Amino acid sequence: MSNFHSRHIAVIGAGIVGLCVAERLLSEGHRVTVVDPAAPGGAQAASYGNGAFISPASVLPMSAPGLWRQVPKMLLDPTGALSVRLRDLPGLLPWLWAFLRAGNRPGNVARIAGDLNLLLRDAPARHAELAARTGQSDLIRQTGLLYAFRDRAAWQAECSVWQIRAECGVVMEDCTAARLRALAPDLSSDYGFGILISEGAHCVDPGGYVAGLARYLTVSGAELRQDRVLGLDLSGGQLRGLRCAGGDLPCDRAVIAAGIASAPFATEAGDRLPLAAERGYHVEIADVPFRLDVPVMPQDGKMANVTTRGGLRAAGQVEIAVPDAPPNWARAEVLLSHLKRSYPALAGRSHDLKRWMGCRPSMPDGKPVIGRASAVPEVIHAFGHGHVGLASAPATAEIVADLIAGRPPRRDSAPFSPARFGCGVALRGPT
Repeated sequence: MSNFHSRHIAVIGAGIVGLCVAERLLSEGHRVTVVDPAAPGGAQAASYGNGAFISPASVLPMSAPGLWRQVPKMLLDPTGALSVRLRDLPGLLPWLWAFLRAGNRPGNVARIAGDLNLLLRDAPARHAELAARTGQSDLIRQTGLLYAFRDRAAWQAECSVWQIRAECGVVMEDCTAARLRALAPDLSSDYGFGILISEGAHCVDPGGYVAGLARYLTVSGAELRQDRVLGLDLSGGQLRGLRCAGGDLPCDRAVIAAGIASAPFATEAGDRLPLAAERGYHVEIADVPFRLDVPVMPQDGKMANVTTRGGLRAAGQVEIAVPDAPPNWARAEVLLSHLKRSYPALAGRSHDLKRWMGCRPSMPDGKPVIGRASAVPEVIHAFGHGHVGLASAPATAEIVADLIAGRPPRRDSAPFSPARFGCGVALRGPT
């Protein structure tokens, strides 16, 4: 076996998680090769189109007590905030059942929030440090994040979940109507109460941030290989490398960080895991007559509003479907309509508009899979981050680096173990 500093580690996937992992491993003296079929930071990746929030408050899973009552609406309303493609339902039933069970009790939600807090509690600071190291400090803004409600009563209707956030140590400030106007003067006066996450941050160009990380890695000695990974090269239950379309890649360790494409590699390494596409949408308006210095999430729409380099972005919506299903652009129109209602200055204007859809890789319990593969310990899982991929990427990288180094993890990795699903499979050799 190679000694610590001469290990060659292949990272499958050049999204925000894969590149954060690669950056951490490179800094610890490893030889690193990142493999992805597409250029980093492109519109094909979930990293490109996310809501740009880096929020310690994003600890709540999508699943919640009583959500099962909304299943008919999920199936029948294709533009609802959470929907399931009816034609894809047969294949999604096992995932959907596990998803509904994950949040069926308040105690489950609090436990999952506590686990996600391990990844998110210091996310803004970790991204500020990463951006500074890689020469991209201008892309991470630590101006706070504002969650806006129609009134205090609307917040009180959700106070139980905000209490969970408080128990996780999230620092929150109540905002009166006057404080809202000071923080977001262009927000509609229909919103009269807010919660400011003062320690929150955002990224003004998520795709550019990922591309910049890739450039930094290349200059710093990592190899970025634009190629398609066909599978793991295994012999006698041990990893020899990756089988790639452009030729085999020998390596000592492999990290699976391929987002929605991760499941087949995980199966090869002994773990059949319930990964589904949590498809999200965004619209981005280039010619907006104002900017949001503090990003806003109107709670009646549950969508992130943020000023990016490309304009005013509204990102959100959750559509559970097969990854290659055609986009339902009516969902983007829902985002646009909500933007126009939330910001009166947009009314009556024509817009230079961009639309995007991407597949966030999601596990039914809302937590990523981070840990050693069951049958091939040289393989590390690092995928399934759902809607917290951007925020949780640096903490994920720290856990992966500790696992590869064989040292006690500085963050508890047990809540993210693949073994929690009990889905181990017999090891498969080369095919």
